Amino acid sequence: MKLQKIAAGLSFIFLFLAAGNIFAEPQGKIGYIDLSRSFDEYQKTKDFDKELEGKGDMKQQEREKLVQDIRKMRGELELMNKNAREKKETDIESKIKSLQEFDQEAKTDLTKDRDNMVKDILKEMSDVIKEYGEKNGYSIIVNDRVLLYGDSTMDLTNEIIKILNDKYKTAPDK
Repeated sequence: MKLQKIAAGLSFIFLFLAAGNIFAEPQGKIGYIDLSRSFDEYQKTKDFDKELEGKGDMKQQEREKLVQDIRKMRGELELMNKNAREKKETDIESKIKSLQEFDQEAKTDLTKDRDNMVKDILKEMSDVIKEYGEKNGYSIIVNDRVLLYGDSTMDLTNEIIKILNDKYKTAPDK
């Protein structure tokens, strides 16, 4: 029984030392990237945010027109007789329902546009990072959020941002 415990302990120590040697001698370079900063500083992200903001402003203007129509209709209620007032109240309820549908549709459309943009940009970033890693002999490039510590010489963020922005500037369908 004692012999089995000693053998098990020695096996564990051997396995631990062997695993340590595997991780102690990396086969290539390792780098990390601040994906959030890369995403935010990528000119395509900034341009799309402006475009999305413009769409949001247009939707807000449309919404404001609907709200003004509802306010105007409510103001007219006081001057009407009972039958006309009931019809106007029904019209107002219909307008309010249209406003709610408009709000929901606008929110859905803008969210969908944003989600598609994020997905496309992250895919593009992933492709650039992979290409950069292969071209420059990196074995591993990780997101900086998984790091507890990383030497600043291993930070590839600025290089990736530069590549992304340079590619974007020269893209024909920009």
